[in-house]
Amino acid sequence: MSDAQSSDRRDFLLAAGLGALAFAPGDVKAQTLPAAPEVKPEHHIRFAVCGISHDHIHGMIEAITRGGGELVAGWGLEPDKLAVFRRRYPGVKIVANQDEIIDRTDIQLVLSSHIANERAGIGVRAMKAGKDFLADKPGITTLEDLALVRKTIAETGRIYGILYSERLEVRAAVHAGELIRQGAICKVIQTINIAPHQVVQNGGLNGGGTGRPDWFWNEAQFGGILCDIGSHQVDQFLFYTGSTRAEVVTSQVANIRHPNHPHFQDFGDMMLRGDKGFGYVRLDWFTPAGLGTWGDGRLFVLGTDGYIELRKYVDVAVAARGNNLFVVDGKSARYIDCTNGPLPFGPQFVADIVRRTHTAQDQAQCLLAAELSIRAQRNAARVTIIG
Repeated sequence: MSDAQSSDRRDFLLAAGLGALAFAPGDVKAQTLPAAPEVKPEHHIRFAVCGISHDHIHGMIEAITRGGGELVAGWGLEPDKLAVFRRRYPGVKIVANQDEIIDRTDIQLVLSSHIANERAGIGVRAMKAGKDFLADKPGITTLEDLALVRKTIAETGRIYGILYSERLEVRAAVHAGELIRQGAICKVIQTINIAPHQVVQNGGLNGGGTGRPDWFWNEAQFGGILCDIGSHQVDQFLFYTGSTRAEVVTSQVANIRHPNHPHFQDFGDMMLRGDKGFGYVRLDWFTPAGLGTWGDGRLFVLGTDGYIELRKYVDVAVAARGNNLFVVDGKSARYIDCTNGPLPFGPQFVADIVRRTHTAQDQAQCLLAAELSIRAQRNAARVTIIG
């Protein structure tokens, strides 16, 4: 191919939104996952919401509704969040206090995205009242609360779920798990998560275009950067490596751009070592407005016979489309558009509630992810960048 022909080909691919393929050596295989078949829910449960402080609650409600859940009641502390909640779910009863959710006997599941350090307490009360519980991340912010959650699970036999949505509700992440299960890259050695976030998002399901609430800036309430958004990434490390035992090798945090909020961190990273692999996580609150979405989340999974890369939310400067998956093995380099892939968590979680199983999320792994992120935060070096 001549230089002129090569240039024409790159221009064509960029115009077509396929720039990720334009500069690859040789021929790159590209495929799009077929649309997942519409499956009617097998089960029906009634659920309620107890706390709506973070807009992740709407994605949580969507997941459980997809699985056959019926939202029957809601409680929230913040008037602005309640106004949005009423508009989105006009037929749902809004109650005056948490007890009106916890004490109801016709509810099987309680969801909460309340202020982060209060979620565990709500979950413990729900489990003691005979209900299962699903928290937004971070589902737990202290080791003391973690011990209480584990004790209550043992006493009641209830489920304490945490919706680590960056794996469970991202179609490319779901498909990556399936490829790894099939042995696409053989044994997983390491995961690397790059997880930038944006302080003020430009609308959308999980952010809103307004400033953050007071609790967002207080480590005691939001858990700290490694415990909060880092719990997503620790969950992925455990899941993709298959580790059942792990430790935090080292961790550090810093507050670089937000001196007016001294109890906040806008940068953090950690190194993890599991019994079946290694992990590295980098987190920040520096996503610039020019990206066009709330964060350029990347996941790299290294195997003994290949690797997988996920560009979860955008293929930066190429296409606004998320759910991009790249596989390189001994035979080829492939691109897979996972936009049409399935999201099985909701139906599986509802089925777990009915059947008393743990298909959607392994209970021990769920809480180990919380524990490691808490320990990373507690033991992190507090770094000051000069200048």
